[in-house]
Amino acid sequence: MGQKIRFCATLITAVLGPSLAQAEHAQQGPAVPRSGIVAVPASARPLQEPRRQPASVKELPTGERQTEPHAEATAGWVKYAGNPVLGGELGTCFDVSVLKEGDLYRMWFSWRPKKSVALVESKDGIHWSEPLIVLGPRKEFGWEDDVNRPVVVRREDGYHMWYTGQVQSGRHDGLSCIGYAISADGKTWKRMSEKPVLSPQQPWEKVAVMCPHVIWDKDTRLFRMWYSAGEQYEPDGIGYATSPDGLIWAKRADNPVFKPDPNNAWEQHKVTGCQVIERGDWHWMFYIGFRDVDHAQIGIARSQDGITRWQRHPLNPIVRPGIDKWDHDACYKPYAVFDGGKWLLWYNGRHGGSEQIGLVFHEGEDLGFP
Repeated sequence: MGQKIRFCATLITAVLGPSLAQAEHAQQGPAVPRSGIVAVPASARPLQEPRRQPASVKELPTGERQTEPHAEATAGWVKYAGNPVLGGELGTCFDVSVLKEGDLYRMWFSWRPKKSVALVESKDGIHWSEPLIVLGPRKEFGWEDDVNRPVVVRREDGYHMWYTGQVQSGRHDGLSCIGYAISADGKTWKRMSEKPVLSPQQPWEKVAVMCPHVIWDKDTRLFRMWYSAGEQYEPDGIGYATSPDGLIWAKRADNPVFKPDPNNAWEQHKVTGCQVIERGDWHWMFYIGFRDVDHAQIGIARSQDGITRWQRHPLNPIVRPGIDKWDHDACYKPYAVFDGGKWLLWYNGRHGGSEQIGLVFHEGEDLGFP
């Protein structure tokens, strides 16, 4: 009898052991060093301790094409168990741009209560310094009652920011345009024009151009911009433009270059808020897909020229809401950085009226396209 009991115990351990180990890893996420974090002043909000939560959630709505319907992240991506990493008593924080400079992460984020762009810094991408407002609204311009949705590019001549200026943000009768500013240190910014550098002009752009993402092409000596346009509350698709100086832009006549896919329920309504990274022979696009105006998830696509023949990842959406969690309703605006060993991707999650910043990890550079 004792031998039978020992045999059964061994069999159960062999069968369940790996599953239990995988579940524990999914709950905790990848190990992230906590040493050397940026000192946070006493006036800042307390740091949030990791919460141990199961990685799986209830199945998402019927009709969404998903290979792993119960997962909050797929294709090797794992949410940080202590999410959100920025928000709480700061109020609504959304749509970020991140640069890694040495061992320091610098994040410019949209701060809704201040109608401004603020800067925070971190050693690990998790624990952030107290916010510093670096670009506020200029209502006298007539199009900048609220500034948000920045992208920051660093070149040898300093920092370049393109941002969204809004009137009546979130309303159908509002207006969104894109402005341009420069800085020597990423903190003190000088606007290069009192007028927008990009405004809605093409029919598909309706009343809004926003969410700029820009890269500097050393070969062509051009700034390349992917931007979102259409409705004011949430734009409809993604356009493309180029500029030699960051001020005067030429839009493609056949915009938008990236549209919703009606065959994928999770992104059938709108696609917007992209980041494009050029690595090797490919342009990698992280983007938001909307199944309807209030529910969004994050996907990846790739293109060799960054304009045409986009291929979507077969395991999209890669980041999905967690049922009854801080990102229950939507996962918005991804921004990814590869640190040499893993990807870190920040996004804003929404549950009801609360919108905060979270983080997901992906070990290794390969994003898993077939």
